[in-house]
Amino acid sequence: MLPIRVLVVDDHPVVRTGICTILAQMPNVEVVGEFSTGRETLQFLKTRSPEVDVVLLDVSMVELDGLATTGYITKDYPHIRVLMLSMHTTETYVLPAVQAGAAGYVPKSAPRAELEQALRTVARGETYLSPVVAKHVIAAYCRAHDQGEAPTPHPAAPAFLRPHERELLQLIANGLSTKDIAVRLHISPKAVESRRIRLMDRLDIYDVAGLVRYAIRMGIVPLEE
Repeated sequence: MLPIRVLVVDDHPVVRTGICTILAQMPNVEVVGEFSTGRETLQFLKTRSPEVDVVLLDVSMVELDGLATTGYITKDYPHIRVLMLSMHTTETYVLPAVQAGAAGYVPKSAPRAELEQALRTVARGETYLSPVVAKHVIAAYCRAHDQGEAPTPHPAAPAFLRPHERELLQLIANGLSTKDIAVRLHISPKAVESRRIRLMDRLDIYDVAGLVRYAIRMGIVPLEE
């Protein structure tokens, strides 16, 4: 199996070194470079983008911040997945990151296991939002809904969901991680992933944000507690 090739970008040397050390301890993960600015990152990618699978990127950087860098990467190098790693977890940072094309967002306070899960999830082409972050996405959608900006129904949505599908969708929309869902349903994390893939295929929705919108629209999660 080919390793997941990661580029680490953070303008704090100590933090960057710590991240690289953690990644080096993960099986089948290879750090192919590290930079302190978005500009250095883009310069590297101009000639060596085929060597990169995931860019682990800080949101706040002095020179070309993470949001702008993400926009450039997702536009010019669609095969590269961007995973945001930041001390900021409010929607001021989270929503623009998702809109810019970030495939995942994890707080720097997250444990190593969650960072590894997020990295492997986005490397597979999926989306990962930390449970803390997902709450802000849901809250922002709820406000938009209250202001009359709710999205139109998904044309491919089925007329009903099976009980286990509805339960899984509710857990996902509430921001639980794969591991937490596995514990809740008493199944393995691998089984959770399989069920989520089947659910996405049935709904014809292939990102977490889309599942959250569908869950809110169908009343599976409330607009207000």
